[in-house]
Amino acid sequence: MRRDGRLLAAAVVITTLSLTFTRAPALGLHYRPVALDALREKADKALPREKCFLYARVISQMTDSADIQLNSGNSGEAVETLSAMRQYAEKIHVGVSADAKNLKSAELLIWHSSTRLKGMLQEASFEDRPALETTLHKIDQIQTQLMMQVFKK
Repeated sequence: MRRDGRLLAAAVVITTLSLTFTRAPALGLHYRPVALDALREKADKALPREKCFLYARVISQMTDSADIQLNSGNSGEAVETLSAMRQYAEKIHVGVSADAKNLKSAELLIWHSSTRLKGMLQEASFEDRPALETTLHKIDQIQTQLMMQVFKK
C-alpha cells in the first residue's frame, strides 16, 4: 500500500510540473517559441486575418518577460514591457474581425496572459501596481472582445 501511495504522489508531481512548464500545449496551442523581436516583426507584416493570433502570441511572450523582469527587480523594464503589451492589445482591438484565423487560440492566449497578470498583481509592489492594473484592464477588455467574436461564429 505504501508503494502505491508513493507512486501516486510521484505521478501527481510529474503531471503538475509538466502542465506548469508546458503552458502552450496545455492550451492546445502547439508552436515553437520564437524570439520576441522576430515575432513582433512577423505580426506587423502578417495578413490582416493572421495579425490577431500573432499579436496574442506577442502579448503572451511579453507577459512572461514582464513576470521575469518584476521577479528580478527590473521594475523599469517591466513597466516598459507592460506599456508595449497595451499597445499590442490596442492593435488587436482595432484589427480583430470575425474572419480572423485562430481566433479561439488567440482568445486562450489572452486569457492565459490575463490570468498571469492577476497573479503578478497579487505579488507586485505598490509602485508596480498601477502599470499592472492598467495592463490587466486592457487585456481583460481584449479577452472579452475576442470571446464575443468566437461566439458570434
